[in-house]
Amino acid sequence: MAGGWRARAQAGGMLLALLGWVSSCVTTFVPLWKNLNLDLNELEVWTMGLWQVCIAREEGAVECRAHGSFLALPPELRVSRLLMCLSNGLGLLGGLLAAPGLEGWRACEDKPALKRRLLLAGGAAFGTAGMATLAPVSWVAYNTVLDFWDDTVPDIVPRWEFGEATFLGWFAGAFLAAGGLLLACSTRSVGTPTPPAPACPPPPPSRATARSHPPHPKNADLVI
Repeated sequence: MAGGWRARAQAGGMLLALLGWVSSCVTTFVPLWKNLNLDLNELEVWTMGLWQVCIAREEGAVECRAHGSFLALPPELRVSRLLMCLSNGLGLLGGLLAAPGLEGWRACEDKPALKRRLLLAGGAAFGTAGMATLAPVSWVAYNTVLDFWDDTVPDIVPRWEFGEATFLGWFAGAFLAAGGLLLACSTRSVGTPTPPAPACPPPPPSRATARSHPPHPKNADLVI
């Protein structure tokens, strides 16, 4: 029963973690972290990501331009680049570590302690990747809210709003963290050796064996 629970937890945790990792990779590279609608020209929609800015026009044409300089970016975008790349690397490392530790994976079957350590390391890597995804997405979202409600900026100036990648990043971080937690919890009692059975006492001699030996002579029989 416990083995079936562990197998289901490991399968669910791995599925969540891989889904979160793929979503995190997509969040890293799509230019949809912020959206900007111009009141003067409603036919154009500006979108911004960590690597480029794009302009989508009504006729369907999309024009993208990479950020000019890394040092010229706002601090939250510079740090977000580093953290998102770190998250993608940790997610890949977590998958490589956790896969051999799954039940049903033939690798390391004769080393249960090693499989347990691999699962723990993979779960920790996935959990750290989730935190590395949630932190930059939340930081960019927080600054977007501050800029949107900034009273010092005139109302006629357009404001950046949340993009689709912001919500995708939140889901990716939550999936990575939940998958890593499930993998770590599934290592409980994995590889715990079964205690040896107590040694059975030797069986008592059978009656037939006892009868085959002559009885010991009594002291009275020894007297002549």
